[in-house]
Amino acid sequence: MTDPVWKNDPEEHDFPAAVDFLELLVTPAQAQEAVRRLQAATTTSKKAKDILRASGLELLPAVNPHVAHDMKKAVTGEKLSPVLLIRGQPLVIADGYHRVCAIHYLSEDLEVPCRLV
Repeated sequence: MTDPVWKNDPEEHDFPAAVDFLELLVTPAQAQEAVRRLQAATTTSKKAKDILRASGLELLPAVNPHVAHDMKKAVTGEKLSPVLLIRGQPLVIADGYHRVCAIHYLSEDLEVPCRLV
């Protein structure tokens, strides 16, 4: 059965975006290694509310242009890309923060497909 909201795999451009973000937190070599592991990981799912809680990030406002865009995509049937997560204290959303927030507004209990390493 296919998911009406989510793609099966992240889009190719999500991985370089994750590297760009992670390079702000760790060395370029560490960022590349983390993303290599994300590319090889299988997709799992976690609840939107739990991803936000573990990350310690605030829920972005629904009027944020990127959140609003992703909410519109979800309700009109355009599939969203799974999010990329790095385990830690806190959890790092390497790519997909806006998507997590958008889905949280639709229902905080919705499952969010993710790659988690």
